[in-house]
Amino acid sequence: MACGLSVSGSSQAQFLPPLPNSLTGPISVYLRPTRRQSLGYTATRREKRLTICFVLEERQLASFEIETESRSTSTSGKDEGYVNITTIDTENGDRQIAAARLSEKLARKRSERFTYLVAAVMSSFGVTSLAIMAVYYRFYWQMEGGEVPVTEMLGTFALSVGAAVGMEFWARWAHKALWHASLWHMHESHHKPREGPFELNDVFAIINAFPAIGLLSYGFFHKGLLPGLCFGAGLGITVFGMAYMFVHDGLVHKRFPVGPIAKVPYFRRVAAAHQLHHTDKFNGVPYGLFLGPKELEEVGGLEELEKEISRRIKLSKGSSR
Repeated sequence: MACGLSVSGSSQAQFLPPLPNSLTGPISVYLRPTRRQSLGYTATRREKRLTICFVLEERQLASFEIETESRSTSTSGKDEGYVNITTIDTENGDRQIAAARLSEKLARKRSERFTYLVAAVMSSFGVTSLAIMAVYYRFYWQMEGGEVPVTEMLGTFALSVGAAVGMEFWARWAHKALWHASLWHMHESHHKPREGPFELNDVFAIINAFPAIGLLSYGFFHKGLLPGLCFGAGLGITVFGMAYMFVHDGLVHKRFPVGPIAKVPYFRRVAAAHQLHHTDKFNGVPYGLFLGPKELEEVGGLEELEKEISRRIKLSKGSSR
C-alpha cells in the first residue's frame, strides 16, 4: 500500500479524482474565506485555501520478472542486497552441482581402476604361475633319462629373450602400419577418453595371447630342438605382454597402481616418451614402447622428452602430498 499527498494553493476547493486501484476517494480539507472590516471601507480578502488529499493505493506487479528487473535497477541498498543474495545462492547451487559431478566422476574412476587392477593381477599371477610350472615340468621331463638336452635348453632360453626383444619391434611396426592405418577404428578408442575399465584397443592384447598359448602348448607336450624353440618363443611373447601391461597400462595411463615401478628412472623415460606419442608432436613418434626414447632421439625430440619427464615428476610429487 502507498500513500500520496497533494497540496494545492488555489482559491477554490479542489477535489482530486480517485486514482486507479485506490481504496478510498480523496479527502479534502479547506478553509472558508473570512471578511475583515475597517472604519472607512469594507475590504474583502480571500485567504489561501489549503487542500490536503490522502490517496491510498495498492501496487500490484504484473509478473515476477518485472519485480526482479525493478529490483536490479534500484539504487536501494536493500534491493541490491536482495539481488546479490540471489546471485550468491545461484552460484553456490552451481558449485554444489559441479562438486557432486566431480565426486561421482572420481568414484567411477576409482571403480574402473579397481576393476582393471583385479583383472591385471589375476592375469599376471595366472600367466606367471602357468609359465613357471610349464618351464619346470618341461625340463624335468626332458632330464628323466639322465641325459641333459643342453642344446634344447639353451635354444629355449635364447629364443625367450629374442622373442621378448623382437616383440618390441613387431609392436612398433604394427602400431604404425596397422593400428594407425587400417585398424584405426579399433585403436582409436585408446586415443580417446575411456568410458569404463576396458576399451576396444584391449582386443589387441588378447589377439597376441593366442600365438603365445599355441607355441607354449606345442613346446610343452613335445621334445626336441624345434619344440624347445617354440616353447621359448611363446615364453618370450608372454614376458613381453606382462611387461607391456605394467608399463603401458599401469605406469603410462595409470589404469592401476604399479608401486615401485614408477620410480625406476628408465621406466620414467619410457612413460614420458609414450605420452608424447599421444600428443602427436612428432607425427606419432614413438610408436614403440620400451625403445621409445631412442625413437625420439632420432627425430630430435630429446628436449621435449626431458620437459615431459619433469612434468610427470612434478605431478607425482603433487599427488603424493
